[in-house]
Amino acid sequence: MGYRSIHREFYLNGSSYSKEELRTIAYDLVKEGESFEQSIGDFLLDWLDSKSYVEVYTSGSTGDPKRIELQKSHMLNSAKATGGFFDLQAGNSCLLCLSADFIAGKMMLVRAMVLGLKLDYVEPTSNPLEHNNRKYDFCAMVPLQLQNSLNKLDNIKTLIVGGAPITKELKVQEQVQNQHTQIFETYGMTETVTHVAVKRLKNIRLSAVEAVGKANTPKPENNFMALPNVHFSLDERNCLVIKAPKVNDDPIVTNDVVKLFSDTEFEWLGRYDNVINSGGVKLFPEQIEAKLEPIMPSRFFVAGLPDEKLGKKLVLLIEGTLESDKLFQKIKSLGTLQKFEVPKAIHVIPTFLETETGKIRRKQTLGIIKK
Repeated sequence: MGYRSIHREFYLNGSSYSKEELRTIAYDLVKEGESFEQSIGDFLLDWLDSKSYVEVYTSGSTGDPKRIELQKSHMLNSAKATGGFFDLQAGNSCLLCLSADFIAGKMMLVRAMVLGLKLDYVEPTSNPLEHNNRKYDFCAMVPLQLQNSLNKLDNIKTLIVGGAPITKELKVQEQVQNQHTQIFETYGMTETVTHVAVKRLKNIRLSAVEAVGKANTPKPENNFMALPNVHFSLDERNCLVIKAPKVNDDPIVTNDVVKLFSDTEFEWLGRYDNVINSGGVKLFPEQIEAKLEPIMPSRFFVAGLPDEKLGKKLVLLIEGTLESDKLFQKIKSLGTLQKFEVPKAIHVIPTFLETETGKIRRKQTLGIIKK
């Protein structure tokens, strides 16, 4: 089935539609729907038009959002790859609780239309299952939605989670580890038409980085594994290069520093543009943040500020209001931090700057304390 056809078993909020009927419904959503429904309607109209591509915007988490064109054939291939990997069958039920303004929400609609899924949509809130007791075969969420849905996860058979890294604290929670729900963290971006690699959130062990110096440590079971027809390599910066011809004609060079185990398996270490060279030592903020997380009372991140002796000094930025002296004492008492991983200063900021999808704009937020 091509992208110009709608699977005969596709349902939207309990109703089946022909292609023309779906176009009418899309118009109605744009004209009379709530804001999130208008986004759904807009995308459906884009998908159903005569063009071979869809215009989308990147999230802007590492820079200004930019407009790109995604081939509908590539989106079709991505939907089929996800369906095959997670064994989604025509007639399965799924829930859209993400904004259709962005690629993750758009692809839930594409999967349903291509694979013949029965799709329900709800407003993309931080707790999408709060007023919904239905059971679903498949759903996609962001980490905050997962955190707020732990008490209802048994209503979902397979859940994929992306859009931002999942905290170690959330991964090891009992509701995540002991659920019958299959929960997968995803790796991908707009340019790869959502995920090209996944890892299951079960049996979380020490990462390869955390395991350094510890004897008899088993190989981590939570590395990202490639979907079919996807292969990985490294560039000269040790950043991931993605070759996924089914969803992008050209290799994609990322700014994600990884430890590569094979051409289909890697461990994510952090963003190249976030790496801090402090006194000749390369510090990965994401790795340090994972160690700090258990004692942090609110959102935070670490970054580098210019320093005459070190070149860059490590600082901690935390959102809200608190006494930094007490927090600094807790940090120094952490046994997991190495000496050079202890922040040289703590900066408390009332509110972090964010992207439209709720990701922290690190560089812009750091600029607040530089002024």
